[in-house]
Amino acid sequence: MDIQLHYTLCGSGEPLILLHGNGEDGSYFVHQLEDFSHEFLVCAIDTRGHGGSPMGAAPFTLDQFAEDLLHFMDVHEIESADLLGFSDGGNIALLFALRHPERVKRLILNAANLYPEGLEPWLLESLITERRQLLHADTPDAAYRIALLDLMIHEPHIDPAALHALTMPALVIVGDQDIIQEEHTRLIAASLPNARLAVVPGGHDCANRNPADFNEAVWQFLAETAPQ
Repeated sequence: MDIQLHYTLCGSGEPLILLHGNGEDGSYFVHQLEDFSHEFLVCAIDTRGHGGSPMGAAPFTLDQFAEDLLHFMDVHEIESADLLGFSDGGNIALLFALRHPERVKRLILNAANLYPEGLEPWLLESLITERRQLLHADTPDAAYRIALLDLMIHEPHIDPAALHALTMPALVIVGDQDIIQEEHTRLIAASLPNARLAVVPGGHDCANRNPADFNEAVWQFLAETAPQ
């Protein structure tokens, strides 16, 4: 069932859609909205069940979130757009691009992963432990937290070979202290035919905590891949 996603718009020009990570909302990109709005119509979407967007009745999965993005673009008559996704937002962007490559001009993947094992092992284990503990919790938000954890523990499942079909320009960008394993990030970049890799100082949330270096790397990519 389609829902109306909450979103924030800023600027004008060609559309640049921002997709936040697990348990967050579009406000994560507070340092990107204004900066990129100088040249783009920047749209920060709240994923289903996040921020101001309702949960709805459809499955709470990354695949569904990708379909929600398609519905959003159709409703708002966005024929194609640049996508910038962070963490689970990057995974959503990848799933969307694999299904609808004609709707993606350029792909910016910040700390995405192809499968759960791309996370640092200590983190994946801690997520599994937290989920196990929450099964016995008698709190109102336990079920929602479990649903969020399931997204990270069980999803996504993307074959690296499938990325060979994505020929649009792509930027794979991570912090040098990220929770995505370095070799996994390099696998993503190597599997995309037209990708470049950027590593900036910071952790998983480098876009939020180190926006100067993050935005500079993204701006460079956008400039170098601008339509002639």
